Amino acid sequence: MSDLDLSLPNVDESQFQVPSLDAMNQQYSQHKPRILLLYGSLRDRSYSRLVIEECQRLLERMGAETRIFNPSGLPLPDDADAEHEKVQELRELAMWSEGQIWCSPERHGAMTGIMKSQIDWIPLSLGGVRPTQGKTLAIMQVCGGSQSFNAVNQMRILGRWMRMLTIPNQSSVAKAFLEFEEDGRMKPSPYYNRIVDVVEELMKFTLLTRDNASYLVDRYSERVESAEQVSQRVNQRSI
Repeated sequence: MSDLDLSLPNVDESQFQVPSLDAMNQQYSQHKPRILLLYGSLRDRSYSRLVIEECQRLLERMGAETRIFNPSGLPLPDDADAEHEKVQELRELAMWSEGQIWCSPERHGAMTGIMKSQIDWIPLSLGGVRPTQGKTLAIMQVCGGSQSFNAVNQMRILGRWMRMLTIPNQSSVAKAFLEFEEDGRMKPSPYYNRIVDVVEELMKFTLLTRDNASYLVDRYSERVESAEQVSQRVNQRSI
């Protein structure tokens, strides 16, 4: 190992950083963690919505501030202008949030179109700000039959694509129609316990990362690109 060549000729030294705890923000926010909750069904008795409402109760008890977005009236992506009131509402909530929970039914082996439409309306970049980058995410699904993980697996891919910090734990409620009382409250069960686990983990990750989200997802490749763009502008002015 002593003969290893440590030179990095392809690296822009001005943009190269050594990760360090000293670069982390040592001041912790005192406001309540802000969590946005999305569900993927518009049925009158929507089990994904009922799960989200249980999550909201748990989050509030754990000290979070929560918002649930109602997808009713949200147009299909590209079927309306981004100024549509429901699109604006969703985007403002995404910007407001520090963490999110997504819960979708599994339909035809996948998340619902309603769930996907909400995610598709949230851009990777909005006015120079990234609404989802570095924010925490928990994913859940409800099933009409036996337990499956197709929807959560898809949402995990989407969470990574949106550059979110998707927590390791997740929830899948099998035969959801058996898991709720007539009043919409969830029955005691291992499924309920798992939801508590996921919400608790989301809160921990949010508290741990929200003050350092921008640092945690800062990328060398983007710093280099930005430096090149600045250089081009400066050189153009000097010509």
